[in-house]
Amino acid sequence: MSTTENIPILLVDDEEGIRKVLGLTLSDMGYEVYTAGSCESALDIFRKKKPPFILSDIKMPGSDGLTLLRTIKQESPDTEVIMITGHGDMNLAIKSLKFDATDFITKPINDDALEIALRRARERRLMKEQLKQYTENLEMLVKEKSAKLVRSERMAAIGQTVTGLSHTIKNIAGGLKGGAFVLEKGISTINTKYLNDGWRMISGNVNKIARLSLDLLNYAKTAEINLMLVDPNLPVKQALEVLEPRLDSHHITIQTVLESMPAICFDPDGINIVLLTLVENAIDACLQKSVLPDKNKISITSVKTETGVTYKVEDNGCGMNSDVLSKLFNSFFTTKGNQGTGIGLMMAKHIVDMHNGSLDIKSEAGIGTTFVVTIPDGENKKQMQKA
Repeated sequence: MSTTENIPILLVDDEEGIRKVLGLTLSDMGYEVYTAGSCESALDIFRKKKPPFILSDIKMPGSDGLTLLRTIKQESPDTEVIMITGHGDMNLAIKSLKFDATDFITKPINDDALEIALRRARERRLMKEQLKQYTENLEMLVKEKSAKLVRSERMAAIGQTVTGLSHTIKNIAGGLKGGAFVLEKGISTINTKYLNDGWRMISGNVNKIARLSLDLLNYAKTAEINLMLVDPNLPVKQALEVLEPRLDSHHITIQTVLESMPAICFDPDGINIVLLTLVENAIDACLQKSVLPDKNKISITSVKTETGVTYKVEDNGCGMNSDVLSKLFNSFFTTKGNQGTGIGLMMAKHIVDMHNGSLDIKSEAGIGTTFVVTIPDGENKKQMQKA
């Protein structure tokens, strides 16, 4: 069977005699031949039949072959077009190559030259198809590798989280067992000190379990963010309402400077969790520093930016050294000993990342800490989600 059998080809020439003779030659080669006497009729046939190969004269009345070539290449870049030209039209033939013609042959048409030009056109089309197939296979392979890499990274992250959580639970269990042992010793010896120490150890670890459970529940809630138009200062005010009793009980002065600004699109509950976490950390930092209670100070500011809002939480607490700073957002890392779960800042960073925002920190041991949270307006993201 011929490799050209039933392959459609469009022959375009304004001379009927050439269409008949050349059409018979192409049919003998095995092609399914369509003919047209003008560019207009050629385009009509091309759009209906979509032949992969076109053989067209360059000079024709009305629109010429170059116009036909350019139109076809715009509509179907993979279609192979061979131009037919006279000996005096070499400049036009060369120009056709610049418009991505596959080849050109000169009149009178030699059968061998025609066959060679058509073979080149078939080879070029085959090469394009193979390249396209190779590219698609490569893209699929890249996607598969990327998916495997993402799954691997997720599994690694899950493994790290489970390891950190297991370590935290193990420490809590150890504290409970130690407290129970001291409590039992106090009961057996009727020793008030042992009773008090044992109960304090148990109570502290029970509180830690409660905080760990709440932190894990809050972390689970932040798997997705719920975008809505809200006053950017609302999460600040809500956080202060919750923390006001603790601030008063420890005589910590808090200063707020909230810039009035229009509503932006973000998750108010998520940002409320972020600000609660940062202010609670600031309170703990102040309490860890040996200063007079009235000297403990925290400030919260909000500032409108071109893209959204920036929050700043500053304290004059104990601060952190560079080693602690480098580990601060690690899973279950805490500087609070038995009083911390190591989830708060990890969760805050996660929420900020979900907003495509940033969470920066500056701190100096013995001086204090500054957290800067920048949240962009998520209106575009919300519109994309609706679409």
